[in-house]
Amino acid sequence: MEMDSTMAFNTTRNAVISWTGGKDGCLACLKAMSEGYRITHLLHFTNQKKRGSHDMNPGIIRAQSEAMGIPLVQKDFFSYEEEFRTVIRYLRARGEKIDGAVFGHIATHRNLVDRICGGLDLELVMPLWTQDSKRLLWDMIASGLEIVVVSVKGDLMGEEWLGRRIDGEFIWDLERLDASIDHCGENGEFHTLVTDAPIFRKKVILTQTDRVFQDGYWFLDIHGWTLQEK
Repeated sequence: MEMDSTMAFNTTRNAVISWTGGKDGCLACLKAMSEGYRITHLLHFTNQKKRGSHDMNPGIIRAQSEAMGIPLVQKDFFSYEEEFRTVIRYLRARGEKIDGAVFGHIATHRNLVDRICGGLDLELVMPLWTQDSKRLLWDMIASGLEIVVVSVKGDLMGEEWLGRRIDGEFIWDLERLDASIDHCGENGEFHTLVTDAPIFRKKVILTQTDRVFQDGYWFLDIHGWTLQEK
């Protein structure tokens, strides 16, 4: 794995991770942990102004937290930046030692997270930053992530993509559909949920879902799941 100035890993550092439940954050978490970071908390934020294409049932995020054995902090926000700062200050006031923050960003939001971490004296950890999306997707598959598509842009990908597992066949079909689609969905083409990974102690099994169309996106509305011992 190539390293740059965004990955000043240290084997004694504690870090939180910005968590949406999807593939990018999970791979970033896996890479950070493999380089010695101890992930103390998953931070999951929901925008109260509108439903985003990567939003999903908060309960499934809690299930991931339980499956991983990592504490979860869930907060609604009107300003992501302000809420993130509030959470870090709260955790530190409780006596938590938080040295860094991990983000799964590949090509966006660098200025925002630079500002957040700079204001909180946090190390900024971005293991995926500027890496090739197709190579990252193959890395996710090879690393043992089980990934399900949970939302797609309606005018680009049809509802039949919902619930698909990301594997080699998915990559092939995506390229045949439209070569301009970013392999990691960096332009909002699709979003995902991780149901299993090497850092999961239990596997998340989806048991009840519906397909919903809203604001130009197809969503997999997840309202039933269970955790399976591995």
